[in-house]
Amino acid sequence: MRMLGRNDSSVSEFILAGLTDSPELQKPLFYLFLMIYIVTMVGNLGLIIVIGLNSHLHTPMYYFLFNLSFIDLCYCSVFTPKMLMNFVSKKNIISYIGCMTQLFFFLFFVISECYLLTSMAYDRYVAICNPLLYKVTMSHQVCSVLTLAAYTMGFAGATAHTVCMLRLTFCNANIINHYLCDILPLLQLSCTSTYVNEVVVLIVVGINITVPSFTILISYIFILISILHIKSTQGRSKAFSTCSSHIIAISLFFGSAVFMYLKYSVKSMDQGKVSSTFYTNVGPMLNPVIYSLRNQDVKVALRKVLVKIHRRNIF
Repeated sequence: MRMLGRNDSSVSEFILAGLTDSPELQKPLFYLFLMIYIVTMVGNLGLIIVIGLNSHLHTPMYYFLFNLSFIDLCYCSVFTPKMLMNFVSKKNIISYIGCMTQLFFFLFFVISECYLLTSMAYDRYVAICNPLLYKVTMSHQVCSVLTLAAYTMGFAGATAHTVCMLRLTFCNANIINHYLCDILPLLQLSCTSTYVNEVVVLIVVGINITVPSFTILISYIFILISILHIKSTQGRSKAFSTCSSHIIAISLFFGSAVFMYLKYSVKSMDQGKVSSTFYTNVGPMLNPVIYSLRNQDVKVALRKVLVKIHRRNIF
């Protein structure tokens, strides 16, 4: 069965060039990214289990954190196995269908994370600026709608990009200058006009960076104003500490994403590959650390889970 929108193409498979061509860096990078992947999987899966098993963590903040860990767990698994293969194999081949599938799911999870981080900023805004109305404003229904909206925007954006990519024809060139099937490296290989794709990139990427960034910025302006109105130094410190983890996460994610997509040129593509590792690999690994290990509630919940496991092993 032919894929919807695909033109007949002489290219049935692509070769992923990987992160670097240097032979001496292949093994060290393999072990580095393998370690990052293992830490990412263990950290995010552990956070999902801890939040799921502890009823006192079933609050809006941890509901969003649960979904963030789920997204990080899934989307780093979309490309990391192929990325690791590139370090140990001579040619890292991916089929045309496999490449388009990887592109779709990568974009789906990345865009979903953009809006989930935005929802988390709104949650912090309500918690600090309207604490008395927090439970009413951030009800289970509201949290569910915000999360569903994040996944819907992810699906819409990924579908738009993937359908536009399927209409392109790829002739002889099939080496993707990246470690995954991303939009910009694929556009460079097309032997037909990419004008429509470039317009879609500007519109969709523009919306998915501008809208979340503007919303987060407005939320934090109001948060900062509220914190400055708190009289006690301890109160200001406590209010700021609840936002610090989120600020670190969004700075890492949006900073590297903007660098990757707005510096669109062949010359900057190698820089873009390095930059993209921060939001594709480093970000998902650090999120469980910056969100949980600095949080007293999660530490207590983690101890309880470990005690339960230990007691079961004894008896």
